[in-house]
Amino acid sequence: MTKPKKPHSIFPSAADDELLAQHSHKICQSYALAYADKSFLLRDELRAVRLQLEWLKPDIIQQELGIESTVVFFGSARIPEPELAEQRLEKAKQQQETQPNCQETAQKVKTAQSILANSLFYNEARKLSKRITKLSMEHENKQYVIVSGGGPGIMEAANRGAFDAGGKSIGLNIVLPFEQNPNPYISPELTFQFHYFAIRKMHFLKRACALVAFPGGFGTLDELLDALTLMQTKKIAPMPIILMGKSYWNQVINFNFLAEQGTIQYKDLELFFIVDTEQEAWEILNDYWQSDPQ
Repeated sequence: MTKPKKPHSIFPSAADDELLAQHSHKICQSYALAYADKSFLLRDELRAVRLQLEWLKPDIIQQELGIESTVVFFGSARIPEPELAEQRLEKAKQQQETQPNCQETAQKVKTAQSILANSLFYNEARKLSKRITKLSMEHENKQYVIVSGGGPGIMEAANRGAFDAGGKSIGLNIVLPFEQNPNPYISPELTFQFHYFAIRKMHFLKRACALVAFPGGFGTLDELLDALTLMQTKKIAPMPIILMGKSYWNQVINFNFLAEQGTIQYKDLELFFIVDTEQEAWEILNDYWQSDPQ
């Protein structure tokens, strides 16, 4: 990434002073420059500062790269491409053959079968991302840039589609108790890591001009319902929100029941679309963007 030209200043930079003060840790810890003192920055009292830094770093980098609008892809980290899903199902079946009376292995086979059925959405996400990225490239990779959670599964498919098209994409990864490395298809200069879920969700939406949610678990539901709530309460501007997979979403959330019970209004059902294919999703997005271009 090209570094922005430094503005002229008569004052030394923070980096300059840090270099000059490298000897300070030899005197005592309290004498170290505050911004260069990692143990100080990690104190509980500095949480507000860390929140601000976590907001500023990705925001400044995206500004410097000229990114103006993004298309957000949500979805499970546990839905791989079909070939890998088939391999995992075969492995589960082999385990069941060695333990035919084991309830746990039987459950693993059933889960693997469901994941294989849902793996078609990996390809749908990849195709849709590729199509959107081609449009983004017409706008010099400044508009309609794909952004995902940066992990495996559907997130990987989103970044992979952009990679297939030869364009840029963003990955907003997060530190978890189990290891989750960024997938290899994210543009290196747009690969970010977060500690705070809340700041990460704000970055998902700051530049969003559309959101596509594929089948997923707690994380996907959290991100999707947060976006729907913000649109419902007019805390963010309207944009197309698409749920991919009618059978999945109609069973996971009974939106009509919520309206019937009066806990949401019937007009809230117009905040999103439920579709089955990337072609349907593309037509909705393209129609919206043509009527409201970025």
